[in-house]
Amino acid sequence: MSEGSFNAPAPGPVLVTGASGFVGRALVERLLADGVPTLAAVRTAAVLPAGARQVHAPDLGPDADWRAALDGVACVVHLAARVHVMRDDAADPLAEFRRVNVQGTLALARQAAEAGVRRLVFASSIKVNGEGSAPGRPFTADDVPAPCDPYGISKHEAEQALWAVAGQTGMELVIVRPVLVYGPGVKANFRSLMGWLARGLPLPLGAIHNRRSLVALDNLVDLLTTCVDHPAAAGQVFLAGDGEDLSTTELLRRLGVALGKPARLLPVPAAWLEGAARLLGRAPVAQRLCGSLQVDIGKARDLLGWTPPVTVDDALRKTARAFLAQR
Repeated sequence: MSEGSFNAPAPGPVLVTGASGFVGRALVERLLADGVPTLAAVRTAAVLPAGARQVHAPDLGPDADWRAALDGVACVVHLAARVHVMRDDAADPLAEFRRVNVQGTLALARQAAEAGVRRLVFASSIKVNGEGSAPGRPFTADDVPAPCDPYGISKHEAEQALWAVAGQTGMELVIVRPVLVYGPGVKANFRSLMGWLARGLPLPLGAIHNRRSLVALDNLVDLLTTCVDHPAAAGQVFLAGDGEDLSTTELLRRLGVALGKPARLLPVPAAWLEGAARLLGRAPVAQRLCGSLQVDIGKARDLLGWTPPVTVDDALRKTARAFLAQR
């Protein structure tokens, strides 16, 4: 664990759902490195770090049967979810998010409590707090939730359902809300940005003065690992971030350095980009590029003694090396 973090003996077997995913694979590797017996719940056989015991994960939903996977487990880290997508083709996106993220999570939690699981660590989302923060006023873990889209609403409802189970059963609950996660193997928009920078394409993002929090994969995994066994984590919500906020322009410049390709950024005013995006029906993209979303990780620092172990620049270099090696 990171310096200053609680360091208890291995708490017993930990079940990680979504173990073959971007965060799950890294978490399984870290738990095993820390000497924690780890069960990796996967839908189909996957290549995972040596020492991980794979168990079958049922389809996420209200009828999922987790009982075989939960036998003897001390803690569950629930990462599996229906994730946010830019263009959702479901007939009723909110209903589908609720089926998986709310009802599926609730089924797992109830069965975990019945099986005697001591603690459940739930990977939620900063979207529970909202889509953007006011400049200079970062979200905190104790803010009133204000989710806006179906994904964020489903994660908020899942949190509420989990609190109810915890209150009824005594199972400890810890909720972690990450911001955008980056690291080796990152996909989606972050990977696209690296691709554009690596090709030397000029980008109209040289005059963005927002503030955005990100969280490196290693930092998120470190916080999740800490939450598995730290006594002060029980019953708490934590926001996950790197502790350093960047503008989109700063991020691209520093990512360009990490890639060895100086960013070619054109100083187009943010208001022009936002206007053009609205005309093209891409306002959410402009909001992420031009708007602010900051988080305050002070609660994790104060209660857990947790400090992000990896700096932004080190994490960007590690991410860039992996990207270049895969090209």
